Amino acid sequence: MKIKNIALLAGTAGILAACCGSSVVEPADLNEQRVFFAFNSSEISEDAENNLLGQSLYMKHHEGVKIQIAGNCDERGSSEYNLALGARRANAAKSVLVKDGISAKRISTISYGKERPLKQGSGESVWKWNRNATTTVK
Repeated sequence: MKIKNIALLAGTAGILAACCGSSVVEPADLNEQRVFFAFNSSEISEDAENNLLGQSLYMKHHEGVKIQIAGNCDERGSSEYNLALGARRANAAKSVLVKDGISAKRISTISYGKERPLKQGSGESVWKWNRNATTTVK
């Protein structure tokens, strides 16, 4: 009986998402979930917001889960500047989750600035991947 209810719920959610144009999808796991940012920005894009709202759904369904959001930057700029920008990115991502009802106590943030690039190299094709906020379960 439970399996039928879950399948029905999943189907209904899919229909509602299709009708409403929503791109919010609950991930199977929060580890290594990333949202990306424009150059020199901590503004949350529509894609990033949808990703974060999916993470929020996951956290609502797994109430014991605590996460850390790490802000990251590309190699341009000083270490100090990028640490501050990474912190703004992590906090911007956290704000979306908190506004959606997730307790701030369940979310810690950290900034790695440009110290932990996702991809090595230079140029926009690399830098765009390194401007992110990465979620991990703690």
